[in-house]
Amino acid sequence: MPGAERDALLAAAQSGADVLIQELEDFTPPQRRGEARAISGDVVAAWQAAGIVAAVRVNVLDGDGLTDLAAIMPGAPDIVFLPKVARPEHMLELERAVARAEREHGLAPGSTELVANIESARGFVAAHAILSASPRIVAGIGGGEDMAADLGAERSREGTEMLHLRQRFLVEARAAGVVAIDVPYTWTDEVGLEAETRAARLFGYGAKSAVTPDHCRLINRLLTPSADEAARAARMVEAFEAGRAKGQGRVLLDGSLVELPIYLSAKRLYERARAFGVA
Repeated sequence: MPGAERDALLAAAQSGADVLIQELEDFTPPQRRGEARAISGDVVAAWQAAGIVAAVRVNVLDGDGLTDLAAIMPGAPDIVFLPKVARPEHMLELERAVARAEREHGLAPGSTELVANIESARGFVAAHAILSASPRIVAGIGGGEDMAADLGAERSREGTEMLHLRQRFLVEARAAGVVAIDVPYTWTDEVGLEAETRAARLFGYGAKSAVTPDHCRLINRLLTPSADEAARAARMVEAFEAGRAKGQGRVLLDGSLVELPIYLSAKRLYERARAFGVA
Protein backbone atom coordinates (compact mmCIF):
# COMPACT_ATOMS: atom_id res chain seq x y z
CA MET A 1 0.00 0.00 0.00
CA PRO A 2 1.18 3.58 -0.67
CA GLY A 3 3.49 4.28 2.22
CA ALA A 4 2.55 7.88 3.00
CA GLU A 5 -1.25 7.46 3.05
CA ARG A 6 -1.74 7.16 6.80
CA ASP A 7 -5.54 6.90 6.86
CA ALA A 8 -5.63 4.27 4.11
CA LEU A 9 -2.88 2.27 5.78
CA LEU A 10 -4.70 2.20 9.10
CA ALA A 11 -8.04 1.39 7.46
CA ALA A 12 -6.46 -1.58 5.70
CA ALA A 13 -6.47 -3.42 9.03
CA GLN A 14 -10.15 -4.14 8.29
CA SER A 15 -9.44 -5.64 4.86
CA GLY A 16 -9.11 -9.27 5.95
CA ALA A 17 -5.48 -9.42 4.82
CA ASP A 18 -3.13 -11.78 6.64
CA VAL A 19 -0.12 -9.58 5.86
CA LEU A 20 -0.10 -5.85 5.12
CA ILE A 21 2.83 -4.10 3.47
CA GLN A 22 3.71 -0.44 3.80
CA GLU A 23 5.23 0.25 0.40
CA LEU A 24 8.12 2.71 0.41
CA GLU A 25 9.26 1.94 -3.12
CA ASP A 26 7.23 2.38 -6.32
CA PHE A 27 3.93 3.28 -4.61
CA THR A 28 5.54 6.15 -2.68
CA PRO A 29 6.99 9.07 -4.70
CA PRO A 30 10.51 10.03 -3.57
CA GLN A 31 9.29 13.40 -2.31
CA ARG A 32 6.87 11.66 0.10
CA ARG A 33 9.18 8.97 1.45
CA GLY A 34 10.08 11.10 4.45
CA GLU A 35 6.39 11.19 5.42
CA ALA A 36 6.12 7.45 4.96
CA ARG A 37 9.14 6.75 7.14
CA ALA A 38 7.82 9.04 9.87
CA ILE A 39 4.53 7.17 10.20
CA SER A 40 5.90 3.65 9.78
CA GLY A 41 6.18 2.86 13.49
CA ASP A 42 2.57 3.86 14.18
CA VAL A 43 1.30 1.92 11.17
CA VAL A 44 3.23 -1.22 12.09
CA ALA A 45 2.01 -1.03 15.70
CA ALA A 46 -1.62 -0.60 14.61
CA TRP A 47 -1.45 -3.57 12.26
CA GLN A 48 0.21 -5.78 14.85
CA ALA A 49 -2.40 -4.79 17.43
CA ALA A 50 -5.05 -5.96 14.95
CA GLY A 51 -3.38 -9.37 14.68
CA ILE A 52 -1.94 -8.71 11.22
CA VAL A 53 1.60 -9.49 10.14
CA ALA A 54 3.14 -6.07 9.54
CA ALA A 55 5.63 -5.69 6.71
CA VAL A 56 7.49 -2.83 5.07
CA ARG A 57 8.90 -2.88 1.57
CA VAL A 58 12.01 -0.73 1.43
CA ASN A 59 13.83 0.59 -1.59
CA VAL A 60 16.88 -1.08 -3.10
CA LEU A 61 19.82 -0.78 -0.75
CA ASP A 62 21.97 1.18 -3.18
CA GLY A 63 19.11 3.68 -3.42
CA ASP A 64 17.01 4.80 -0.44
CA GLY A 65 16.88 1.37 1.20
CA LEU A 66 19.34 1.95 4.03
CA THR A 67 17.64 5.24 4.89
CA ASP A 68 14.33 3.38 4.92
CA LEU A 69 15.71 0.71 7.26
CA ALA A 70 17.10 3.28 9.68
CA ALA A 71 13.64 4.79 9.97
CA ILE A 72 11.47 1.67 10.12
CA MET A 73 13.46 -0.76 12.26
CA PRO A 74 12.76 1.02 15.59
CA GLY A 75 9.11 0.08 14.94
CA ALA A 76 10.02 -3.64 14.76
CA PRO A 77 8.19 -4.70 11.59
CA ASP A 78 7.63 -8.44 11.33
CA ILE A 79 8.94 -8.64 7.77
CA VAL A 80 11.07 -6.52 5.45
CA PHE A 81 10.49 -6.91 1.70
CA LEU A 82 13.30 -6.07 -0.70
CA PRO A 83 12.41 -5.20 -4.32
CA LYS A 84 14.28 -5.92 -7.53
CA VAL A 85 16.36 -8.75 -6.10
CA ALA A 86 18.58 -10.06 -8.89
CA ARG A 87 21.22 -12.09 -7.05
CA PRO A 88 21.74 -13.72 -3.63
CA GLU A 89 24.11 -10.96 -2.52
CA HIS A 90 21.20 -8.51 -2.45
CA MET A 91 19.48 -10.56 0.26
CA LEU A 92 22.72 -11.14 2.16
CA GLU A 93 23.33 -7.40 2.23
CA LEU A 94 19.80 -6.86 3.54
CA GLU A 95 20.34 -9.57 6.16
CA ARG A 96 23.46 -7.83 7.45
CA ALA A 97 21.74 -4.43 7.54
CA VAL A 98 18.71 -5.81 9.38
CA ALA A 99 20.92 -7.66 11.89
CA ARG A 100 22.78 -4.42 12.64
CA ALA A 101 19.49 -2.59 13.13
CA GLU A 102 18.20 -5.27 15.48
CA ARG A 103 21.30 -4.87 17.65
CA GLU A 104 21.07 -1.08 17.60
CA HIS A 105 17.42 -1.04 18.64
CA GLY A 106 17.45 -3.88 21.14
CA LEU A 107 15.33 -6.22 19.03
CA ALA A 108 15.61 -9.98 19.39
CA PRO A 109 18.30 -11.30 17.03
CA GLY A 110 16.73 -12.93 13.99
CA SER A 111 13.24 -11.64 14.80
CA THR A 112 12.84 -9.77 11.52
CA GLU A 113 11.98 -12.00 8.59
CA LEU A 114 12.79 -11.24 4.95
CA VAL A 115 10.95 -11.61 1.65
CA ALA A 116 12.57 -11.29 -1.78
CA ASN A 117 10.74 -9.56 -4.62
CA ILE A 118 12.12 -11.12 -7.81
CA GLU A 119 11.11 -8.89 -10.69
CA SER A 120 13.52 -9.42 -13.58
CA ALA A 121 14.75 -12.16 -15.88
CA ARG A 122 18.15 -12.05 -14.19
CA GLY A 123 16.58 -12.55 -10.79
CA PHE A 124 14.23 -15.24 -12.04
CA VAL A 125 17.00 -17.51 -13.30
CA ALA A 126 18.72 -17.16 -9.91
CA ALA A 127 15.52 -17.59 -7.89
CA HIS A 128 16.54 -20.74 -6.03
CA ALA A 129 19.90 -19.30 -5.00
CA ILE A 130 18.26 -16.04 -3.94
CA LEU A 131 15.55 -17.71 -1.88
CA SER A 132 18.11 -20.01 -0.23
CA ALA A 133 20.53 -17.22 0.63
CA SER A 134 19.48 -16.65 4.25
CA PRO A 135 17.52 -18.51 6.93
CA ARG A 136 15.64 -15.26 7.51
CA ILE A 137 14.01 -15.53 4.09
CA VAL A 138 10.52 -16.93 4.60
CA ALA A 139 8.98 -16.24 1.20
CA GLY A 140 9.49 -14.97 -2.30
CA ILE A 141 7.18 -13.05 -4.56
CA GLY A 142 7.46 -13.02 -8.32
CA GLY A 143 7.18 -9.83 -10.29
CA GLY A 144 4.14 -9.06 -12.39
CA GLU A 145 4.32 -5.72 -14.13
CA ASP A 146 8.07 -5.26 -13.62
CA MET A 147 8.80 -8.75 -14.89
CA ALA A 148 6.58 -8.26 -17.93
CA ALA A 149 8.33 -4.97 -18.69
CA ASP A 150 11.75 -6.60 -18.36
CA LEU A 151 10.72 -9.36 -20.76
CA GLY A 152 8.96 -7.04 -23.19
CA ALA A 153 5.76 -9.04 -22.67
CA GLU A 154 2.36 -7.54 -23.37
CA ARG A 155 0.11 -7.71 -20.31
CA SER A 156 -3.38 -9.15 -20.61
CA ARG A 157 -6.27 -9.65 -18.21
CA GLU A 158 -6.02 -13.38 -18.81
CA GLY A 159 -2.35 -13.37 -17.79
CA THR A 160 -1.37 -15.99 -20.37
CA GLU A 161 2.01 -14.35 -20.78
CA MET A 162 2.78 -14.97 -17.07
CA LEU A 163 1.67 -18.59 -16.71
CA HIS A 164 5.07 -20.22 -17.17
CA LEU A 165 6.76 -17.76 -14.84
CA ARG A 166 4.16 -18.23 -12.11
CA GLN A 167 4.40 -22.01 -12.28
CA ARG A 168 8.18 -22.07 -12.44
CA PHE A 169 8.51 -19.59 -9.57
CA LEU A 170 6.45 -21.90 -7.38
CA VAL A 171 8.86 -24.75 -8.14
CA GLU A 172 11.89 -22.60 -7.26
CA ALA A 173 10.35 -21.45 -3.97
CA ARG A 174 9.30 -24.98 -3.00
CA ALA A 175 12.81 -26.25 -3.72
CA ALA A 176 14.23 -23.49 -1.52
CA GLY A 177 11.81 -24.35 1.28
CA VAL A 178 10.06 -20.98 1.39
CA VAL A 179 6.53 -19.76 0.73
CA ALA A 180 5.74 -18.77 -2.85
CA ILE A 181 3.53 -15.69 -3.10
CA ASP A 182 1.67 -15.35 -6.38
CA VAL A 183 1.76 -12.13 -8.40
CA PRO A 184 -0.99 -9.57 -7.78
CA TYR A 185 -3.96 -9.17 -10.08
CA THR A 186 -3.59 -5.56 -11.20
CA TRP A 187 -7.08 -4.95 -12.60
CA THR A 188 -10.11 -4.08 -10.51
CA ASP A 189 -12.69 -6.63 -11.69
CA GLU A 190 -13.48 -9.55 -9.40
CA VAL A 191 -14.23 -11.95 -12.26
CA GLY A 192 -10.63 -11.85 -13.46
CA LEU A 193 -9.31 -11.88 -9.90
CA GLU A 194 -11.30 -15.00 -9.11
CA ALA A 195 -10.11 -16.80 -12.24
CA GLU A 196 -6.47 -15.94 -11.57
CA THR A 197 -6.70 -16.91 -7.90
CA ARG A 198 -8.37 -20.24 -8.67
CA ALA A 199 -5.58 -20.95 -11.14
CA ALA A 200 -2.99 -20.07 -8.49
CA ARG A 201 -4.52 -22.58 -6.12
CA LEU A 202 -4.51 -25.27 -8.80
CA PHE A 203 -0.80 -24.60 -9.39
CA GLY A 204 -0.15 -25.10 -5.67
CA TYR A 205 0.03 -21.53 -4.35
CA GLY A 206 -1.25 -20.89 -0.86
CA ALA A 207 -0.61 -17.14 -0.90
CA LYS A 208 -1.31 -14.32 -3.33
CA SER A 209 -0.42 -10.65 -3.22
CA ALA A 210 -2.82 -7.81 -3.92
CA VAL A 211 -2.42 -4.19 -4.94
CA THR A 212 -5.65 -3.12 -3.25
CA PRO A 213 -7.18 -4.18 0.09
CA ASP A 214 -10.47 -4.66 -1.75
CA HIS A 215 -9.13 -7.93 -3.20
CA CYS A 216 -8.11 -9.53 0.09
CA ARG A 217 -11.37 -11.12 1.21
CA LEU A 218 -11.97 -12.82 -2.14
CA ILE A 219 -8.39 -14.09 -2.28
CA ASN A 220 -8.64 -15.45 1.25
CA ARG A 221 -11.93 -17.18 0.53
CA LEU A 222 -10.57 -18.87 -2.58
CA LEU A 223 -7.25 -19.95 -1.09
CA THR A 224 -8.68 -21.19 2.21
CA PRO A 225 -10.05 -24.75 2.08
CA SER A 226 -13.81 -24.95 2.56
CA ALA A 227 -15.37 -26.99 5.36
CA ASP A 228 -16.46 -29.61 2.81
CA GLU A 229 -12.95 -29.84 1.35
CA ALA A 230 -11.48 -30.17 4.82
CA ALA A 231 -13.95 -32.89 5.76
CA ARG A 232 -13.19 -34.90 2.62
CA ALA A 233 -9.45 -34.51 3.17
CA ALA A 234 -9.85 -35.74 6.74
CA ARG A 235 -11.71 -38.82 5.52
CA MET A 236 -8.98 -39.54 2.97
CA VAL A 237 -6.27 -39.22 5.61
CA GLU A 238 -8.17 -41.45 8.02
CA ALA A 239 -8.90 -44.09 5.38
CA PHE A 240 -5.33 -44.22 4.09
CA GLU A 241 -3.79 -44.40 7.55
CA ALA A 242 -6.20 -47.18 8.53
CA GLY A 243 -5.28 -49.07 5.36
CA ARG A 244 -1.58 -48.58 5.92
CA ALA A 245 -1.93 -49.98 9.45
CA LYS A 246 -3.24 -53.14 7.79
CA GLY A 247 -0.33 -53.28 5.37
CA GLN A 248 -2.20 -51.79 2.40
CA GLY A 249 -0.43 -49.39 0.04
CA ARG A 250 -3.63 -47.78 -1.20
CA VAL A 251 -7.31 -47.72 -0.30
CA LEU A 252 -10.58 -47.23 -2.11
CA LEU A 253 -12.72 -44.33 -0.90
CA ASP A 254 -15.96 -43.27 -2.58
CA GLY A 255 -14.92 -44.97 -5.79
CA SER A 256 -11.47 -43.34 -5.93
CA LEU A 257 -8.10 -44.83 -5.14
CA VAL A 258 -6.17 -43.02 -2.44
CA GLU A 259 -2.43 -43.61 -2.88
CA LEU A 260 0.51 -42.05 -1.06
CA PRO A 261 0.78 -38.82 -3.13
CA ILE A 262 -2.97 -38.24 -2.83
CA TYR A 263 -2.79 -38.93 0.90
CA LEU A 264 0.03 -36.42 1.33
CA SER A 265 -1.89 -33.79 -0.62
CA ALA A 266 -5.01 -34.41 1.46
CA LYS A 267 -2.98 -34.21 4.65
CA ARG A 268 -1.50 -30.85 3.62
CA LEU A 269 -4.95 -29.50 2.78
CA TYR A 270 -6.37 -30.71 6.09
CA GLU A 271 -3.49 -29.19 8.05
CA ARG A 272 -3.97 -25.90 6.21
CA ALA A 273 -7.69 -26.00 7.00
CA ARG A 274 -6.93 -26.58 10.67
CA ALA A 275 -4.47 -23.69 10.69
CA PHE A 276 -7.24 -21.41 9.43
CA GLY A 277 -9.83 -22.78 11.84
CA VAL A 278 -11.89 -24.44 9.12
CA ALA A 279 -11.45 -28.02 10.35
